[in-house]
Order: sequence, then structure tokens, then C-alpha cells
Amino acid sequence: MIRTGNQYREGIQDGREVWIDGERVKDVASHPAFKPIVDVKARMYDLAHEPAHQEALTYEEGGERNSVFQQPPTTQEHWHRKWASIDLLMKDIGGVATRLGDETVGEMWSLQDGRDLLAQIDPRFAANIDNHIRRVKDLDLFHVSANTDPKGDRSRPVEERDPDMMIRVVKETDAGIVVRGAKFETASAYADQAYLKPTVGAWTNEKESIHAVGCIVKMGTPGVKHICRMPFATRGRPEDSPLASRFDEVEALMVLDDVLIPWEDVFFYRHTVAAQQVRATLHRYSAFPYVLRVLFTADMMIGAAMWNARQTGLEKLQAVQEKLAELVCYREGIRAHLVASIALAEKSPAGLLMPNQSILYAGRVLACSQLPVMMHAARELIGGQICVTPDVAQFQGGAGSWLEKFYTLNKEWDAEDRRKLLAFARDLLNSDYAGHRLAFVQFAQAPHFNHLAAVYKSFDFEGPLDFVRNSAGLSDRILGKTESTH
Repeated sequence: MIRTGNQYREGIQDGREVWIDGERVKDVASHPAFKPIVDVKARMYDLAHEPAHQEALTYEEGGERNSVFQQPPTTQEHWHRKWASIDLLMKDIGGVATRLGDETVGEMWSLQDGRDLLAQIDPRFAANIDNHIRRVKDLDLFHVSANTDPKGDRSRPVEERDPDMMIRVVKETDAGIVVRGAKFETASAYADQAYLKPTVGAWTNEKESIHAVGCIVKMGTPGVKHICRMPFATRGRPEDSPLASRFDEVEALMVLDDVLIPWEDVFFYRHTVAAQQVRATLHRYSAFPYVLRVLFTADMMIGAAMWNARQTGLEKLQAVQEKLAELVCYREGIRAHLVASIALAEKSPAGLLMPNQSILYAGRVLACSQLPVMMHAARELIGGQICVTPDVAQFQGGAGSWLEKFYTLNKEWDAEDRRKLLAFARDLLNSDYAGHRLAFVQFAQAPHFNHLAAVYKSFDFEGPLDFVRNSAGLSDRILGKTESTH
């Protein structure tokens, strides 16, 4: 059943080992580096209990209310409801958060699609997948995903590197497997659990590998350490960093120092074929919420640029309108791919409804590859003041009268509104936080070449091949079969 925000906060007070700024954190929920984003996640839980929003954010099953975000999709309506729920949440919190849990539960649905293969390895593994999908739904857990390993010197074979550079199983016991290594992970310090899986499937003829493991890691388990990067939320005043101060999703190096994973939390182990299957289908559902997040980022860029045009009286200039139209085309291109991926959705092997894979992955390429270009287009529309405007302390200090004079535009737009918009635009487009978010989008679901590989593997080339074969009069002996994981 759905949790409250306080129940979520209590759940992450489990004695977990979290380090930031060189010190161990006593209480993640109240620490200034984590509190803003923990509050966002808690708000997500609380919204589902409010009468005005409960119908939109939950569904009933077995007499209990469950979160729409955790609902396995079997109809187009399920996808539209998920989209509408994220829209409601983003507008309520006033910004964009990427790691909310709805994006990672999709990786579990991909596992369920491959359960028959896993069942051939060990029937327990397939049952474990079913149980964990049900557990995430029933307990409304904040479920994230363990991403890339440190890897070490990749010019050397895996067996010649420090073995801890990639997650590995070091021991089997009656209670479970013992894993060792590390993963870089967003939100691990304030999540309930993570789905840990191998980063790459670069195996050739090996049938088994100690690195071929997929499992659930509970964040408070002994031996799990979260060593966090420097936070943005504690830098400067919120007035100068209106986004970074509220939406910094802190990454960590999640170290697993001989961590026991109970057998019921293991999805696959040793078999490289299973690991390769998981990597090939990992994003078939989770790509949708990731691309949807970029749609909201596009809305923020359009809004900031349009408000600046209205403040400065430039919105009627054709050149400004054309540049705004470029942002709109980018935004609408993302939306069109998302809508089409639902409209042409496909049944999965497990009987779920997955977004049309070719269209969804093509939309991800558009959203991610063009984001740097669109950010610069927004910078051009807003102008150089986003990088030269003084901080709020100057506006409130002894020089404030001069800033009041030069930042007041007219009777409608005073200096304070001008300062707020420029501070927002700077944080969105030109700050350390903005650069960090851009890098996150480029790599959060693998780098660009992997995005293109997903498009190649999911697109049906037979139609274009047949068209050209008939049009060019090629021999019917020629076959155009193309490998696809779709």
C-alpha cells in the first residue's frame, strides 16, 4: 500500500553508512545535503494521500491503494496515467527530479520479460523476480538502480585488473551470495534498495563468470557504504541557486565490502547468457520516464527564454520568435516520440505493454543528443546577464540601490523579478549544477553510442529493404534479415 512521506523518511533511518564532505552522516533525512531532495521524494508519497490527487496517483488492487508509478503496464491507459502523474508531481514540486523510482521499476519489468531464460538456469530466480516486483508495488519502495562499476584500466583484460573494479561474487553460502566491489549510483544514500546488475556483457565464449550477477541490495545492509560526491544543495543561498538547492540528486560511490545478498534477492548469477539478455533489454520500459524528464527540462528552457523575451520586450522580433520555435520543435519532437511509443505499444514476452521500442529509443536519441544544442539556444535568447548578474546579497546590501536602478525594466518588471528569472536561468543553463545535469542526461542510461545501438537493434529494417528490393528490381534470392532484440 502507499506510504506517507514520514514513513519513507523513517525507512531510510536504518543505520546506513553514508559519507559526505569527509564526515559520516548521522541522519540522511535531515542532513542539509540530502534534506531538499528527500523532501521532494517525501512529497511524492504524501501527494498520493491527498484527496484531491489520490485518484490520479493511485489505483486499487485487493482492497489496497497502490502507486500508479509502480503499476506494471498492460494497457495504453496505464502509460498515459503514469505520464499524467509525473506531470502533476513536477508541477507541484516546481522542478525536475530524475530518480523517483518509477524509472527503475521498469528494469524489473524487463527482468520479468526474461524470466523463462532465468528459470532454465534456476527456477528460484524467476520466482524471485515475481516476488520483488510485487514487493516494490506492495511496499511502495523507493527503488533505484546501481549503475557503472569503477572498471579500472580498461586496456587490460578483466582478469588482470584489481578484481574489486567490477562487482563480483566472492563466496556462496547457504544464506546467499557474498558480493564485493563498487558501483556509482544516483540517490543510493536516500533510497530503500537498488537493483544491481553487470555494467557490460563483454563476454565471448565464457558460459559462466563471477561478474555475471543481478540482485537487490538493501541500502542499510552491513558492508554497504555510500561515499557521496560534493553536494550542490549546500553551496550558496537558495535565492542564487533555486534549482540546485532543491533538486540535487546526490550521486555516490556505493562500495560493497563483502555484502551478503540473500538467495531470495538474487535474480541471476554466473551465467553470462542471462547477463547479456538483461543488458540487451534493460531499458525497454525505463527509457520512457527518462525521456519524459527531458521533456520537462525543455519546458523550463522554453519558459525561461519566453519570460526573458517578455521582460525585455523582444518577443515580437522575428529572430527571437524563430529561436523560440527551435526550442518548441525540440520539445514537441520529444513529446511526439513519447505519444507515438504509447500509440504503437507492443506486447512483451511477459504480457506487459512496452512502448514501441524503435520509436522510444529514437526519441531518446533526439532528447539527449540535442539537449546541449537547445541549452545553448536558450542561453542565446536570455543573453549574457545570466553569467554576470550579482548574487542576492548584493541586491540586499549597500549597492542594492544601483542594482535596483539597472535591473528594473519598467513598471511591470521590477529588479527583484528580473533577478529571480536570471538566477533561475543561470542555475538551469550556466551553473556547475547545469553542467552536472547535462552530463547526467548524456550518461545516465549509457552514452550516446549505446543509444544509437539500441535504435539499430530495435528498428525493423525489413520494410525499407523490401521497398528498395522491389523498387530496384533486386533478385528475390537476396534476404535482408537483421538481428533484433525487439
